Amino acid sequence: MNRIIGTYETNDYIVEYSKVGNGTPVLIVHGGHSNCYEEFGYAPLLERGFQLITPSRAGYGLTTPAPLEEAVGRYAELLDHLGIDRVHVIGISAGGPTAVKFAGLFPEKVRTLTLQSAVVGKWLTAEHTEYKTSQVIFRPPFEWLTWKLLSVVGTAFPRLSFRPMFFSLSTLTYAEGKHLVEEEDIEEVRKMNCRQRSGTGFLMDLKSSGMLTEKDLSRVSCPVLIQASLNDRSVSTAHAYFAKTHIPSAALKLYNTWGHLIWLGRGSEQVHRDAAAFLKADGMIT
Repeated sequence: MNRIIGTYETNDYIVEYSKVGNGTPVLIVHGGHSNCYEEFGYAPLLERGFQLITPSRAGYGLTTPAPLEEAVGRYAELLDHLGIDRVHVIGISAGGPTAVKFAGLFPEKVRTLTLQSAVVGKWLTAEHTEYKTSQVIFRPPFEWLTWKLLSVVGTAFPRLSFRPMFFSLSTLTYAEGKHLVEEEDIEEVRKMNCRQRSGTGFLMDLKSSGMLTEKDLSRVSCPVLIQASLNDRSVSTAHAYFAKTHIPSAALKLYNTWGHLIWLGRGSEQVHRDAAAFLKADGMIT
């Protein structure tokens, strides 16, 4: 994947971003522990003639940490800097609140909004074991060690390390879901663990999910496609249904993929087809 990596800098604020492909621009709002080097779902869109612009979200990569609304404003500035008037927006996982805020605050810049496995409301809170664990293993500087260990172990024992990842991402047991797993998924998860870092961004994500309100969702006026797996453990389908209820123009599609990473495994081909068709048709649902 031939990426162009750049930074937009203004008033002591940095936005790191990547561009890849040519054609109709799509702003990718990546999920947690990710950055402008994200790859999931990119190849099918590039093959269909889209240009993908991916800023590292606030606190990730080289991008300056910032509150949610300030960060969203910087993405609008980035598009102006790149000379891009309007984009399709794809919000992924913990990037959901950022994508929804952007679509609501800058409707003139957004052609469509696609939410993939997306957080759209209160997510992990202090009562959840995952929240408490995240406060330790994904807090700088320990997050570096967490991802280094996952990278080293995953590279040495990719098949063995895939199963714990499966359990964390799927509501299915491995016996129930293994028929949905493709051989290449093991390598894709290994590569994911090698490129991921939490920075200060993930702990900020845990806070910002609670800041998204029903009013923020109802403010979105562009066509919206919500895509989610029936078997997602990381972000339950309750988020998808909540978004469908409160975004007036939303269409909801659920898929029997093996878990949170809806771009992988059996059933993912339909995810890619639906997303690309939605963008190509400027939000017309077929």
